[in-house]
Amino acid sequence: MANSSPLGIFDSGIGGLTVFRSIVEQLPGYDYLYLGDNGRAPYGNRSFATIHQYTWECVQWMFKQGCPLVILACNTASAKALRTIQQQDLSAQHADKRVLGVIRPTAEVIGNYTQSRNIGVLGTKGTVQSGSYLLEIEHFFPELKVYQQACPLWVPLIENGEYDKPGADHYVQLYLDQLRKQSADIDTILLACTHYPLLQEKIKAHLPANVNVVAQGGIVAASLVDYLKRHPEMETRLSKAGTRTFYTTIDDTAEFNHHASLFFGEEVKSESVDVSVGCE
Repeated sequence: MANSSPLGIFDSGIGGLTVFRSIVEQLPGYDYLYLGDNGRAPYGNRSFATIHQYTWECVQWMFKQGCPLVILACNTASAKALRTIQQQDLSAQHADKRVLGVIRPTAEVIGNYTQSRNIGVLGTKGTVQSGSYLLEIEHFFPELKVYQQACPLWVPLIENGEYDKPGADHYVQLYLDQLRKQSADIDTILLACTHYPLLQEKIKAHLPANVNVVAQGGIVAASLVDYLKRHPEMETRLSKAGTRTFYTTIDDTAEFNHHASLFFGEEVKSESVDVSVGCE
């Protein structure tokens, strides 16, 4: 990677691979580096300070591998760490680098999916408690009514490969019922966690046919395409040899590779890394 400047994709685990897949579909010729912090996942129940520390360590490690631009393909990291990284960390240490998240691009378009103007947001406890979606959606679509529901058991189910098992249906139904009890007018549900698309078919099966279920991958990918068009100074820095490298912070790369391949849609071979080594 010494002569490469890949586009970095970060997630607390493997969920970000659903976004990565969509980005590759729209921008296939670029070099990519994916990092999953599986060794410290899930992030959802951790404090703001801890999530910022973990995310910034991973971002710095990706910078050291040559990434000039990193996408936080993780809603919890975007909600709890992105602003501090953008407003403080980058200007102090890496003014020539950029870090983008997934919440703002989603908030910019989510209002286009609803007729009733009532939407539900399903996310981790950290994302929901941050209030980030409420603030961002209010900015772009002040007329929308937004209802949130934390789904703390979904990420562990997915990370452990249980998302397609019959036992997952109970927990899918549980959180959907809690969300829909808040309003009978919800006609659009946002999967505000990049892990949740693996449960999308089960989620749809437990909802009326007229309720839209919106995943973020295509939205974030389209936003990135637009960003690179508007920032040619960054686009020209990204190398374009079509390479994809995968890293994880757990020792068992075989387990990561197995689950990651299901998320990414093709075979994944990864290396294990210690992101804390050499971080400032």
